[in-house]
Amino acid sequence: MRTGGILSAEKAVEALIRLSAFSAILGLFLIFVFIGKEALPVLTSPEARKEAGLSKLFLPQEGPRPYSWQPVSEIPKYSILPLFMGTLKVTLVAILFAIPLALGAALFTSEFAPDWTKELLKPIIELLAGIPSVVLGFFALMVMASCVQDAFGIIYRLNAVNAGIALGLAVIPIVYTMADDALTAVPKSYREASIAMGASAWQTASKVVFPAALPGILAACVLGFGRAIGETMIVLMASGNAPVMTWALQKPVRSLSATVAAELGEVVVGSPHYHVLFLIGTLLFVFTFALNLFAHWFVRRLQRKILGAA
Repeated sequence: MRTGGILSAEKAVEALIRLSAFSAILGLFLIFVFIGKEALPVLTSPEARKEAGLSKLFLPQEGPRPYSWQPVSEIPKYSILPLFMGTLKVTLVAILFAIPLALGAALFTSEFAPDWTKELLKPIIELLAGIPSVVLGFFALMVMASCVQDAFGIIYRLNAVNAGIALGLAVIPIVYTMADDALTAVPKSYREASIAMGASAWQTASKVVFPAALPGILAACVLGFGRAIGETMIVLMASGNAPVMTWALQKPVRSLSATVAAELGEVVVGSPHYHVLFLIGTLLFVFTFALNLFAHWFVRRLQRKILGAA
């Protein structure tokens, strides 16, 4: 009787976990269906595209600025390329700023730091993940912008560098936590064998432990990249919000997510502008999903190679 009760409890817990997983998948699917449904008129209505200039979302338009985002004007222009370029610039700065710091901190705390130092540093770094993005955006707007402007001699106070560094502060704890867990999960025997062969602590960490934890580290970097692409408030408050078609990092930019957040609350429901904003959301969803899918495939392939070599 007791064994039967335990088995029944295990089956109930398994069913509950399975239901939770399927509910999460169903929720994501329904969100994508709703966003895609609202964006569909941009792709299926030739009259609406022609009337609002939507036929050139990714192509040059007439006028002195062939790539421009001007949805509210006598002749609306809906070029997504400046927004896409702004997203890439801010994300690139954030990744270049956050990943070296996060991986360096993870390698230090997992391989070199004393126990008391790790117990102090790890909660402090992970505490950054609990800071609301609007607080980081406000800090970047009021404090960091002037410091970045003076340090790099930039004309514009709000720019891609300022937004990227502030965004990097939000990415660091995510990459650090996953990378530290991946490094800590490397078997202790790897370290002992390397040291027994005469390798130094740095050689063991850089040439044995780090390569063994590479799949988890790459997963951490991809997750941080996805976090940077989808962030809204930090970029909205710290970037200057200018949809400029240029690769110059010292100029104001506007990202895809910040555009949706800034304009969706006041747009006319059912208008071309409304549907284009949902198209932007769909593109963000698809791009993030494809990035995570590719990263999952690449990490699995790398794990098989490492296990096969071992």
